[in-house]
Amino acid sequence: MSRPLRVAVVGAGPAGIYTVDALVKSGASVSVDVYERMPAPFGLIRYGVAPDHPRIKGIVDALHRVMEKPGVRLFGNVDFGTDLKLEELRQFYDAVVFATGATADQPLNIPGIDLDGSYGAADFVSWYDGHPDVPRTWPLTARSVAVLGVGNVALDVARVLAKSAEEMLVTEIPDNVYAGLVTNPVTDVHVFGRRGPAQAKFTPLELRELDHSPTVEVIVDPEDIEFDDASIAAIRSSKQVDMVVKTLQDWAIRDVGDRPCRLHLHFFHAPAEILGADGKVTGLRTERTELTGDGAVRGTGVFHDWDVQAVYRAVGYRSSHLTDLPFDHVTATIPHNEGRVLDLDGGLVSGVYAAGWIKRGPIGLIGHTKGCSSETVAALLADAPSLRPAVQPDPEAVVTYLKARRIEFTTWWGWRNLDAYERALGAPYERERIKVVDRPEMLTASRLDLTIHSGQ
Repeated sequence: MSRPLRVAVVGAGPAGIYTVDALVKSGASVSVDVYERMPAPFGLIRYGVAPDHPRIKGIVDALHRVMEKPGVRLFGNVDFGTDLKLEELRQFYDAVVFATGATADQPLNIPGIDLDGSYGAADFVSWYDGHPDVPRTWPLTARSVAVLGVGNVALDVARVLAKSAEEMLVTEIPDNVYAGLVTNPVTDVHVFGRRGPAQAKFTPLELRELDHSPTVEVIVDPEDIEFDDASIAAIRSSKQVDMVVKTLQDWAIRDVGDRPCRLHLHFFHAPAEILGADGKVTGLRTERTELTGDGAVRGTGVFHDWDVQAVYRAVGYRSSHLTDLPFDHVTATIPHNEGRVLDLDGGLVSGVYAAGWIKRGPIGLIGHTKGCSSETVAALLADAPSLRPAVQPDPEAVVTYLKARRIEFTTWWGWRNLDAYERALGAPYERERIKVVDRPEMLTASRLDLTIHSGQ
């Protein structure tokens, strides 16, 4: 091919940008456009990571460097399936990679799950992270709350619920989130896992951060510190599991302090039913479980009712079906072979690829996505000589098309302007930034010339 390979990447989160990085570093002659339905890039980093995690948000610096490389463009505020469909993208690109992540909650089928006061973690995360497409308020009225799940998202939800609004004010939370947290009356947050400490999915650093707040007392019941042969083997074989277990053991044997909000970590409690009255949550019923020797658990028939007024399920995310693409509704992923998209009969969908959680499910940490993206790019480049060439490969052709459709897209330099605007909002309060929530305001800020730049 005498011109650069034209590739569209749908999704500007870590998986999408790692895909761009792998393409650029491959040494092949490529021209890459990244499409994102939000006016701002970074996906999970901006709208899925808790605002009091600046360490994780530091990944943005590396993603920035990728997006500023020559031959890479951003088209923000463009919704795949609405503004552009697959057939239209194939007119402008030789290959399309979908890296749209997973933003919906996994269902939990227990009685009472639909009661008022029963929430999905993804919705709450979107609220406190200032997602422009969710309501600006959240019903923080419960004094005692249950969080179901023992992964990092469960810890994020529990920590944000338990910490004081003043502690969160130093972060980038929008004004509406701070206003909501100020009214939060919570005194007890209960986190439940159906298995034991050695099977918990949170990382050691995330776990230890729970105990750093001067207003949150972390409590572990000594009776929940129990191990079988498989648990002991897991502890011996994994430094991460060993660190998690040691932290939990230390907390279980210490005296309980007097910090105002208590955060209880419960193990061997499987959610059985959300209790309610008049359509609202009034409690949670759990069944005590026991280890079976292989790391699994079984119910004991012993139930416990907990006095809570809200329940948050944090049992995993799932991807959503994308327009015109095959989708496995059981795994909530796009069928693929090493990143090459397959139809539901196993046939190859030529020129279409997948990366990240939409490809492999919402498992692993952000860094694990690099290898996944590299595999997809290797497949794409191997296929490049046989791909159907784009009909309109000129990079300006898609710009003309979007403008003709009156789609108000943002660019990388638009993001730089929005970034400068948010930082300017935070500066008078000695905060790094105050995140803008309103989509029209984001678009307006993207057009403001608050940075010195040239290019897009």
